[in-house]
Amino acid sequence: MASCQDFLMGFPTKVQLIQRKKPDDYQFYINFPAALADALDFTKGEPVEWSIIDKQHIMLTRELRAESVAEVKKKILKS
Repeated sequence: MASCQDFLMGFPTKVQLIQRKKPDDYQFYINFPAALADALDFTKGEPVEWSIIDKQHIMLTRELRAESVAEVKKKILKS
Protein backbone atom coordinates (compact mmCIF):
# COMPACT_ATOMS: atom_id res chain seq x y z
CA MET A 1 0.00 0.00 0.00
CA ALA A 2 1.35 3.44 -0.93
CA SER A 3 1.82 6.05 1.75
CA CYS A 4 1.21 9.76 1.47
CA GLN A 5 4.99 10.29 1.31
CA ASP A 6 5.11 8.27 -1.94
CA PHE A 7 3.09 10.98 -3.69
CA LEU A 8 4.77 14.10 -2.32
CA MET A 9 6.56 16.33 -4.80
CA GLY A 10 8.74 19.23 -3.72
CA PHE A 11 8.89 22.73 -5.16
CA PRO A 12 12.07 24.34 -3.80
CA THR A 13 11.92 28.11 -3.41
CA LYS A 14 13.71 30.78 -1.39
CA VAL A 15 12.39 33.23 1.16
CA GLN A 16 12.97 36.79 -0.02
CA LEU A 17 13.30 39.89 2.14
CA ILE A 18 12.14 43.32 1.00
CA GLN A 19 13.83 45.97 3.13
CA ARG A 20 12.47 49.52 2.93
CA LYS A 21 14.04 52.80 4.06
CA LYS A 22 12.81 52.58 7.67
CA PRO A 23 14.74 49.92 9.67
CA ASP A 24 11.54 48.34 11.02
CA ASP A 25 9.72 48.41 7.65
CA TYR A 26 10.35 45.07 5.96
CA GLN A 27 8.41 42.17 4.53
CA PHE A 28 9.23 38.57 3.63
CA TYR A 29 8.00 36.99 0.41
CA ILE A 30 7.70 33.37 -0.66
CA ASN A 31 6.95 32.72 -4.31
CA PHE A 32 4.28 30.18 -5.12
CA PRO A 33 5.37 28.02 -8.10
CA ALA A 34 3.11 28.35 -11.14
CA ALA A 35 2.97 24.56 -11.61
CA LEU A 36 1.58 24.17 -8.11
CA ALA A 37 -0.92 27.01 -8.54
CA ASP A 38 -2.11 25.51 -11.83
CA ALA A 39 -2.47 22.04 -10.33
CA LEU A 40 -4.62 23.46 -7.52
CA ASP A 41 -6.64 25.80 -9.81
CA PHE A 42 -5.66 28.95 -7.93
CA THR A 43 -6.88 32.25 -9.30
CA LYS A 44 -5.29 35.70 -9.15
CA GLY A 45 -6.23 37.50 -5.94
CA GLU A 46 -7.66 34.40 -4.28
CA PRO A 47 -7.57 34.83 -0.49
CA VAL A 48 -5.53 32.32 1.51
CA GLU A 49 -4.44 32.04 5.14
CA TRP A 50 -1.09 30.94 6.57
CA SER A 51 -1.11 28.91 9.80
CA ILE A 52 1.90 27.97 11.89
CA ILE A 53 2.06 24.27 12.73
CA ASP A 54 5.54 24.43 14.31
CA LYS A 55 8.90 25.99 13.41
CA GLN A 56 9.38 23.45 10.60
CA HIS A 57 5.87 23.47 9.11
CA ILE A 58 3.37 26.05 7.94
CA MET A 59 0.02 25.39 6.32
CA LEU A 60 -1.64 27.38 3.57
CA THR A 61 -5.43 27.19 3.62
CA ARG A 62 -7.70 28.58 0.94
CA GLU A 63 -11.19 29.84 1.55
CA LEU A 64 -14.05 27.74 0.30
CA ARG A 65 -15.21 29.09 -3.01
CA ALA A 66 -18.40 28.63 -4.91
CA GLU A 67 -18.18 26.41 -7.96
CA SER A 68 -17.83 28.26 -11.22
CA VAL A 69 -20.64 28.12 -13.75
CA ALA A 70 -18.41 26.03 -16.04
CA GLU A 71 -17.86 23.41 -13.31
CA VAL A 72 -21.59 23.16 -12.64
CA LYS A 73 -22.34 22.78 -16.37
CA LYS A 74 -19.75 19.99 -16.68
CA LYS A 75 -21.41 18.09 -13.82
CA ILE A 76 -24.86 18.49 -15.38
CA LEU A 77 -23.66 17.31 -18.82
CA LYS A 78 -22.01 14.22 -17.25
CA SER A 79 -25.32 13.18 -15.65
